[in-house]
Amino acid sequence: MRVFVAGATGAIGRQLVPRLVEAGHEVHGMTRHESKQAMLRALGALPVVADALDPDQVAEAVGRARPDVIVHQLTAIGALDMRHFDRDFARTNRLRVEGTDHLLSAGQAVGVQRFVAQGIAGYGAYARTGAPIKTEEDPLDSAPAREMRETLAAIRHLEQAVLGARWTEGIVLRYGAFYGPGTSMAPGGQQPELIRKRRFPLVGDGGGVWSFIHVADAAEATVAAVEHGRRGVYNVVDDDPAPVAEWLPALAQELGARKPMRVPRFIGRLFAGEAGVVMMTELRGASNAKAKRELGWRPAHPSWRHGLAAA
Repeated sequence: MRVFVAGATGAIGRQLVPRLVEAGHEVHGMTRHESKQAMLRALGALPVVADALDPDQVAEAVGRARPDVIVHQLTAIGALDMRHFDRDFARTNRLRVEGTDHLLSAGQAVGVQRFVAQGIAGYGAYARTGAPIKTEEDPLDSAPAREMRETLAAIRHLEQAVLGARWTEGIVLRYGAFYGPGTSMAPGGQQPELIRKRRFPLVGDGGGVWSFIHVADAAEATVAAVEHGRRGVYNVVDDDPAPVAEWLPALAQELGARKPMRVPRFIGRLFAGEAGVVMMTELRGASNAKAKRELGWRPAHPSWRHGLAAA
């Protein structure tokens, strides 16, 4: 098939493109940077330079490629200050709202058969009530922390737009917290460095449950969705959701760092805002049973316990 990957040079894109090429697909990789065309060629893609926030450029790029499938991996995530979550996600939020709409419009014009988009299973996406592990049938959080309202509203927009596009097979992949090459959990990345410096404390009871996914496993699941996914939502996470009180000390030990400090919620709120406290104490994990069953996918790194150490 001809596959158009928007966000082809990001952490997922760099893993996804060569896998699609190896599977025999013709890949058109979109970036807004002229300087990244050589990278895309090296990955095996045909480079496409376009600004995802410009509807005319997107329409022209998709119209020229005439893909069978569009994969939406557009993000612009840099260093993150939890006290200003929405501010630091502002461009990514635009990509998830305006960028999604532009890609869908362009895809409808050429009749794409399948539209696969990046969603999230972690970072407060699911409602913080009920069971600690959520399935795709469970509701998203309708009352997120104040600093996260715009970000989660953008996620809801993306999901509603993609799943509501009845002219194509709309698929949303709700990824867990990424680790591995090119992510903030890679060696030298923002989070490991904070843990090394003991600036990533354990807040409250550390009861927030995180679901992780190695970026390579996320790419494999995306290939499966491109080839035979069906309309709907899939959690793309590993087999081992774990509370912060379990994974944070384990990662600190793996990094050779001292045990994380423990601070009460009100202190955590001062340096990480309400969003940070939610992440530490109230987050819900996700089940990957549907992705395994319907996509025929299995993570090569079934648990963060071994995957993070290897990464």
